[in-house]
Amino acid sequence: MPTFALVDGNTFYASCERLFRPDLAGKPIVVLSNNDGCVVARSPEAKALGIKGFVPYFEVRSLCRHHGVAVFSSNYELYGDMSGRMMRVLAEWGVAQEVYSIDECFLRLDGIPDPAGHASRIRADVARRLGLPACVGVGRSKTLAKLANRLAKDRPELGGVFVWDDTDTTRRRQLMASLDVGCVWGVGRRLRENLRRLGIATALGLAEADARRLRRQFGVTLERTVAELNGESCLEFEDVAADKRQILASRSFEHRVPDLPTLAAAVTYHTANAARKLRDQVSVAGMVGVLLHTDRFRADLEQQHGWHVVSLSLPVSDTLALTRAALDGLSRLYREGLAYKKTGVALLDIEPASRVQPDLFTAAPDPRRDSLMSALDGINDRFGRGTVKLASQNISQRWLMRRAACSPRYTTRIDELPTAG
Repeated sequence: MPTFALVDGNTFYASCERLFRPDLAGKPIVVLSNNDGCVVARSPEAKALGIKGFVPYFEVRSLCRHHGVAVFSSNYELYGDMSGRMMRVLAEWGVAQEVYSIDECFLRLDGIPDPAGHASRIRADVARRLGLPACVGVGRSKTLAKLANRLAKDRPELGGVFVWDDTDTTRRRQLMASLDVGCVWGVGRRLRENLRRLGIATALGLAEADARRLRRQFGVTLERTVAELNGESCLEFEDVAADKRQILASRSFEHRVPDLPTLAAAVTYHTANAARKLRDQVSVAGMVGVLLHTDRFRADLEQQHGWHVVSLSLPVSDTLALTRAALDGLSRLYREGLAYKKTGVALLDIEPASRVQPDLFTAAPDPRRDSLMSALDGINDRFGRGTVKLASQNISQRWLMRRAACSPRYTTRIDELPTAG
């Protein structure tokens, strides 16, 4: 029978910050979202102070100052690098691995005789090699593994590991009865409310519900969830991540931006990031979409929520060609006199680069461009993202998001290495 483990880095962003700041051991930490707007990560000590997740920072600023909370802006380069390291360590512990998010992955543990001991060793290895805390949940389905991970995380007496015991039906029912139905993977707020109206308030209630009746009311996805809660594996295991069919890069500005050069710098930045992701999966894009939005929260100002798509004569992954198309789209959307709050770029009509065949009426791409992009990526990999970039990206940096309390990029920048002393 299949056996799944869900390994999750505990309060991952906050743990990454603490890893390089041993002086913060035992102290409360919060990490803020883009433009330092909301609280997106909290250490256990911060949670104990009553700081909620996803609340605007200004609402808890006084509380943080009063209790000496360490506040950090999101350091995506650090978190991304530590995530990659954690996933490489975890890949050694499973028959197969499915990376689910920046801080969690599924592992197949089929055939492993002692799943509980194996899970404990996984957790210890991550702590030993990376210094990061993690929880491990194990079950016969991905949904049960997620639920087990929730128990491992919420109940300190479990030591960060929980494995569903197929032979102990009584304990299984007791634990499921203690979990709100909203704890089940795939049950969002609205579905939770609908299920509670039907008298299904706990994970146990959902596991013992009439699956065919639920399918008629809510669709086949919930029927599969019921089956998964009963140990029947229904969800595919994606050990090889599928290539993205579209790639979006966007960000809101800290302040409203009225001028075209600053908007062009932002569009160039987003296009370069999206193009790199495109090349990483060895794909090309046939269309470039550009979005340009004013501030929807300022009803007193003139509004525009624009979207324009530029088609390319031949699909490419070349940053220069994609940026040229994106800037063309921006010029068609831009209206002088408006102040914009958000812009972004989407690469569309994506396909594997190996499928591209020039026709008689389209010039073949210059092979030197591929060499140029390889050199660009190589330099940025070695010396840090943004070491080499297009000139239009440097016209203005006013659009860059506020990160007033960003920690050093300890693991990816040689000039920001941690120092001991």
